[in-house]
Amino acid sequence: MMGPRQEAQGALFYDFSLEDPVPRDHLLRSIDRFVDLSSMRSHIAAFYSHTGRPSIDPELLIRMLIVGYCFGIRSERRLCEEVHLNLAYKWFCRL
Repeated sequence: MMGPRQEAQGALFYDFSLEDPVPRDHLLRSIDRFVDLSSMRSHIAAFYSHTGRPSIDPELLIRMLIVGYCFGIRSERRLCEEVHLNLAYKWFCRL
């Protein structure tokens, strides 16, 4: 038998935004105010081939390298792990 409809079913769903857990005074928020990579794709498009596997998004790559430089992460493998785990890094990389 189907149970009755409950009015408070919104509590069953979890609404999450990466804006909330990243503190307002975090270093990456300060850097993000000055980093505008929106026009970069048009400047470097000529260097990419139209055939083969698609590359990593160049804006994501640059943002990840900035995170690695600022927080002393020298290994690219470790950087990928840290971006996967740290919410502030994910926010900065627009993931």
